[in-house]
Amino acid sequence: MEVVDTELETNLTTIQELYLNIDFILGIWLGVEWDNHERGKHNGSHEGIHYFKCRHPTGGSFIRPNKANFGVDFLSAVKEKYGLNENEHGPDSEAGLSLVIGTKTVETVGFDSIKEKQKQLNILSDISVDACAVSLAGQEEEIRKSCPNIRQINLSRNLLSSWKEVLAIACQVENLETLNLSENKMKFPSLLPPASLTFCKLRVLALNQTGVTWTEVLLCATGWPTLEELYLASNSISLLKRPVDVLQNLKWLDLSNNQLTDENQLHLIADLPRLERLILSNNGIYSIHFPDAAFGYKTRMFPSLTHLILKDNRIAKWSVINELDKLEKLESFDCRNNPLMDSEKNIETLKQHIIAKIGRLKFLNKSQIFPEERRGAELDYRKKYGIHWLEAGGNQDPKKNKPSEEFLAAHPRFQLLCDRKLPFEYQPLECVVECSNEY
Repeated sequence: MEVVDTELETNLTTIQELYLNIDFILGIWLGVEWDNHERGKHNGSHEGIHYFKCRHPTGGSFIRPNKANFGVDFLSAVKEKYGLNENEHGPDSEAGLSLVIGTKTVETVGFDSIKEKQKQLNILSDISVDACAVSLAGQEEEIRKSCPNIRQINLSRNLLSSWKEVLAIACQVENLETLNLSENKMKFPSLLPPASLTFCKLRVLALNQTGVTWTEVLLCATGWPTLEELYLASNSISLLKRPVDVLQNLKWLDLSNNQLTDENQLHLIADLPRLERLILSNNGIYSIHFPDAAFGYKTRMFPSLTHLILKDNRIAKWSVINELDKLEKLESFDCRNNPLMDSEKNIETLKQHIIAKIGRLKFLNKSQIFPEERRGAELDYRKKYGIHWLEAGGNQDPKKNKPSEEFLAAHPRFQLLCDRKLPFEYQPLECVVECSNEY
């Protein structure tokens, strides 16, 4: 077996201590499952014996204990990151230091005592210890004493192994508003946790690539009463449940890079009353349907949704776009990198069709839709499908106007566009149809 030459930062949930003879080296080996399975070599087996379980068949390795770094406590990482570790220069050093306070870098000169360094630690409100090998909270109450003004913490890409350890850190931060825990493979509670005020002020939480399930999110969410933004990208989530008495203040939900291919799963989160932004990129979504509303009517689902991102999915049918017009407040839509976007040779024509089909849209694929563009898009759409409307039974005389159900399903806003009074410079529909018949 080839042994890793560099020091390995290791999450405690992926380690098992074993006494083995590997490559003629008898002794203690660590069984490790890598977050990136491409770095592994096996499934936890050696010479036909299965020593530990791996989620991926090639995610496991054996390493020597001296190659593993089991991490540091939170406060040690903060002091190291912000140049406040007295061990680096000695307690009486006058070396210049750099602090990051919010988004500003402050050069400090002449720190001649631990007391002066502590004063600087006290004023930190936005702390980032991203990829600093943090694995535990440390001594009880030390964080509260040293960093009383923390409001934002970035703990992404560390070695935190359980939600319990996160609580041990967060319970010492009374005014915590933003917490990023992305890329920490953690164990989350499987039962409803005890009532706690630890996250009573938390507004933003990132749990991307943590392995959390939606069920675990709902269990923990009982302690997030003020949460407004939740990021759950890349967690292999395929099943949702209806949030009951939790996440009711949520405005922003990121579920990108998951496996929510079943459109019915989205119905389970459609009652979130304040949800304004929903990110569903790269989920394999190919269909969306709001069964509570017929064409021409608005759905009760997603009552506050203004921004929807569906890029990098499998949407190929215009019926999905028609359904989105049922959303009461949809103003921004991103559908880049879907098969539908390749269905027209002229991308501008395709964009015009989307604009004409979704009446409230103000932004499409991150580009603003100006009033002149909407007027032009709706006119061109009416011109293109006017003859089809007539052939399907449409008529400008309301008494004779009986377009087929098939046409109405394919073009649910067309009749509305016909009923609108167009600016005087636009041709009437009869003229457009007559001209089109000449070719």
